[in-house]
Amino acid sequence: MPQSSFGEALLRLWPNGDRAVAGLRAGMIASAPGVFHKYGITTPLLAAHVMAQISHECGAGTEVIENLNYSAARMMQVWPSRFPSLASAKPYAGNARALANRVYNGRMGNVIGSDDGWNFRGRGAVQTTGREGYQRLAELTGFDVVNDPALVNDPRYFLACGVADFILCGCLPFAMADDVVGVTKRLNGGTIGLAARGQWLAQWKAALGTQPVIVPTDTPNPDVPTADHPPSPQSASLTSLLGKFIEAIFAIFRRS
Repeated sequence: MPQSSFGEALLRLWPNGDRAVAGLRAGMIASAPGVFHKYGITTPLLAAHVMAQISHECGAGTEVIENLNYSAARMMQVWPSRFPSLASAKPYAGNARALANRVYNGRMGNVIGSDDGWNFRGRGAVQTTGREGYQRLAELTGFDVVNDPALVNDPRYFLACGVADFILCGCLPFAMADDVVGVTKRLNGGTIGLAARGQWLAQWKAALGTQPVIVPTDTPNPDVPTADHPPSPQSASLTSLLGKFIEAIFAIFRRS
């Protein structure tokens, strides 16, 4: 799969992919060879699984940040234990920031009484959520997304962050086995949207075909931030950490 094939597929399957973030598709296409090479996405099958999950999670580039503008009634459905009555939910209706802090603080590494719930709400290719999620992403990619969470939606880093999260969630062994249920459970924590994810997978498989993934060996590493976005302090020895993580995931997979 030369880069042009990925680019053609992305432009065709994500016709509105630049609607939320200008230049998103161009950034993804430019970074794809280096990203896929770094994270071992070396076959059309693996690329199809990655892109199927990303396509579903971010609405093919149209929903790259979590919408928390809920009505009181909807809050009661989504978080029944937190909002057992309309009276308890009404103060948060139409107040996305307050709602994010109410439902997300105290978990996922978010500090109670802080603005963490809002700052680390779902963003990016696979809707990275929570301080811990952003911290893990920073450690693997070198992007300082903890101090600048909006970086996950930067066109230059969007694909890298999505693929890195795919790896961190332990999806790779299941993608290698062509197990969309397993991939979905690892990324989503359940099987929400499984049918749609399966449809995306079929589309990406058809679009990418069966040609080997060819990545130029001299492609610059897309995870080396520019001077405008220096690497996070945790970026040392990332290759070693990734290798150990993948080895551990394979060990778990073999035992299952």
